[in-house]
Amino acid sequence: MAYVAVKGGERAIDNAHAWLAEDRRGNPSIPPIDTAQIREQLGRSVDRVMAEGSLYDEELAALAIRQAQGDLIEAAFLVRAYRTTLPRFTASAPVDTAGMGIRRRISAVFKDMPGGQILGPTYDYTHRLIDFAEAAGFAPPPAPEMDSDGIAIGRINDILDSEGLIEADGRADGMAHGKAESEPGDLTRTPLAFPAARDIRLQSLARGDEGFLLAMAYSTQRGWGGSHPFVGEIRVGEASVDITPPELGFPIDIGDITLTECQMVNQFAGSKTQPPQFTRGYGLVFGHAERKAMSMALVDRALRAEELGETATAPAQNQEFVLYHCDNIEATGFVEHLKLPHYVDFQSELETIRRMRADAQKEYAA
Repeated sequence: MAYVAVKGGERAIDNAHAWLAEDRRGNPSIPPIDTAQIREQLGRSVDRVMAEGSLYDEELAALAIRQAQGDLIEAAFLVRAYRTTLPRFTASAPVDTAGMGIRRRISAVFKDMPGGQILGPTYDYTHRLIDFAEAAGFAPPPAPEMDSDGIAIGRINDILDSEGLIEADGRADGMAHGKAESEPGDLTRTPLAFPAARDIRLQSLARGDEGFLLAMAYSTQRGWGGSHPFVGEIRVGEASVDITPPELGFPIDIGDITLTECQMVNQFAGSKTQPPQFTRGYGLVFGHAERKAMSMALVDRALRAEELGETATAPAQNQEFVLYHCDNIEATGFVEHLKLPHYVDFQSELETIRRMRADAQKEYAA
């Protein structure tokens, strides 16, 4: 009987796969979606899958989105699973975001700043109304040329830093003891452990679930973390990636990637060890993902509470709570495994409950 059950289960799974393929394709009279269409017209979805899948590959992310029928968490799962099969040849040098070719760059703290405000492509000033004209096939007006495209513009926080009004950059801040600044930890090779240094925390947040980080960031603004932040700067653009092959001994540019960086400026009244000054929260994400980068920067600052002498009482200030639960791939595994057979476990608990009820009835009758 067990063998028949297994064979029946295999047939059911094969049939489920076939049904899924048919459901994924949809009405065969409608042309299939090409991955190039997804990549070019659903760019924000592609960016999110690359970030949460922890792999920068637009074509692969688009393919995963199509395979997952638009389920971005499932698509990120596919990308991250594929990532584990890839060999690692080398590590890149730290990306210089000050040298990014800017597409969008704004600051909420300085109106007039070197390089100026560059609104770029944004939904910030659009009306949240369905555009039925676009659905009818009307083409939008052409975008103007961007004179700043490819021009390197310095960071806003450098202005505050020059006056000593903001804490030091802290590029080595939170590194594990005994490590050089150029040797951050690697969350993809070493399991998460606590307390986690800031380099590991930032890696975890960078590939964390956008919705979870958004909720955590929002909580800090509602009193669960005492945060009063300002957007020092958000910049979106292309940054070059350099590696130094051992056989060459000098860096080479292997290409550009699109990044979103957020420098969050936070009020800080000072502590026994720190003077009154502004403090930093930092976010850096693959693609054009401002909401994710801002949320990451807010949560990064919240997780630095103890380091800055603040009392950590809010969920967003708790390393284990945030870092264990922000990974939607791991969370998916724990939640969705409940759909799989648990017949033996449940039968055991069922027998336990029946026995407890019978014992209780005997005691009551006595």
